[in-house]
Amino acid sequence: MDTGMLIANRILALCTEKNITLNKLSFLCGITQSTLNNIIHGGSKNPTVDTVRRICTGLNMPMKSFFDTPEFDAATRIDTNTENGL
Repeated sequence: MDTGMLIANRILALCTEKNITLNKLSFLCGITQSTLNNIIHGGSKNPTVDTVRRICTGLNMPMKSFFDTPEFDAATRIDTNTENGL
């Protein structure tokens, strides 16, 4: 799974966990709902660090917590192994 999909899935999971819609999240983080929709539906495969930071701010969580999941850990291991020729 690519990073964009991991970010999209994480946003959706957090919205479900916090019982908020993408529309509400867009209001909370100050980015347009179309930007969030592009991330969720794959139109934006690599959201900027600033966009992710703003989403985290809207969700009231540090970026470290956003990325601290088994899925991101696994993706990091795969990327590291690929770079090292493993």
